[in-house]
Amino acid sequence: MPSKNAVHESARRGSRSKLAWDKARTHELFRRYKEHGDEDAREQLIMNHLNLVHFLAAKFKNRGEPLDDLVQVGTVGLIKAIDRFDPSRGLEFTTYATPTILGEIKRHFRDKGWSVRVPRRLQELSAKVNQATEELTKELQRTPSVEEIAKSLNTSVDEVLEAMESSGAYSSVSLETSSSDEEDAPSIIDRYASEDEALDSADDRMVIEDTIRDFSPREQEVIRMRFLEGLTQVEIAQRLGVSQVQVSRLLRRTLKRIQEKIDPEGLGR
Repeated sequence: MPSKNAVHESARRGSRSKLAWDKARTHELFRRYKEHGDEDAREQLIMNHLNLVHFLAAKFKNRGEPLDDLVQVGTVGLIKAIDRFDPSRGLEFTTYATPTILGEIKRHFRDKGWSVRVPRRLQELSAKVNQATEELTKELQRTPSVEEIAKSLNTSVDEVLEAMESSGAYSSVSLETSSSDEEDAPSIIDRYASEDEALDSADDRMVIEDTIRDFSPREQEVIRMRFLEGLTQVEIAQRLGVSQVQVSRLLRRTLKRIQEKIDPEGLGR
């Protein structure tokens, strides 16, 4: 029986092969549309990327708007991105389209006077974590571990980590508040990592792979484990032989870089 690492490596190679094929297909469709005005190619580009629209729109579910309406709004953003995209600039289309789609959805909420906020559960837990951290620091005369904070609050380590990660949303980017597990400035990317969503579509993987290709090997490894393999921070820490706090800090730093690359104009601000 092949080892778990062998299985992961095989899956990763298959993913890379599929990604390469999808990128080549997308490039050819854009060439036909931009150079020859091929409306069939434009329509195919729209259809091929609707799964990305659905994925992003779903991150705003339970905000008082029907998902179908959000998909319609997001599709408008997708079409704008397709019409404005310049393939010659060397940027992957999904990287370009993601903030445009999200910006359209955010404008929809703003037009209705609604806010996209950090879930109340995380707001409350984050406040408790901060208070417990201060109290334990005074009591222990050192910074408490995540495990100690979790024990003092009678909650799980994962819950504490999630609260720590989301707390950065208040001082940085508000757009990530449409998801429940986002980091210091992770808005877009951490929506790709929602615990109840698997990143099965090629488009979702393409956004991540294209964005992290110039990151360090360790950063790429952690991002892939978190968002492509769906591992929790605790599981990543166990696999790497480090603490959950180290994983959390690495993700926080890396996700901020990803946010800056994907959302350079601060659409989530």
